[in-house]
Amino acid sequence: MSTPPVISVMLIVPDADAAVAWYKAALGATELWNLGGVAGLEIGGAAFFVHAVNPDNPAESSPGGVTSVRIELFTDDPDGVIARAVTAGAAGSAAVSHEMPWGTHRQGGFTDPFGHKWSVGDRSPLG
Repeated sequence: MSTPPVISVMLIVPDADAAVAWYKAALGATELWNLGGVAGLEIGGAAFFVHAVNPDNPAESSPGGVTSVRIELFTDDPDGVIARAVTAGAAGSAAVSHEMPWGTHRQGGFTDPFGHKWSVGDRSPLG
């Protein structure tokens, strides 16, 4: 029996230590490991990674406000997660309810201090 694949993200940040501290404080992330400049974190069992900007590799630069990727976080309390992130320094928008084919979906979001955009919603799209 094979193990199914897992998709995750590697967030490039100017300061990996500051990002690890922020994600732990603002989102309740747990640190899995830290190699200094690269760290593994998880939120509710979903792993993600942070990596310090690498000036020798243009593909490893922080978004600087422009990104084509949005991180989706599904939680039982989108309002609380967004409020905590905003209190910790993110720019955010409150969760609102949207009627979707599967029912009501509550979603808002924030941009973290490192330029990464997060959508935070309830778990309804996962069912």
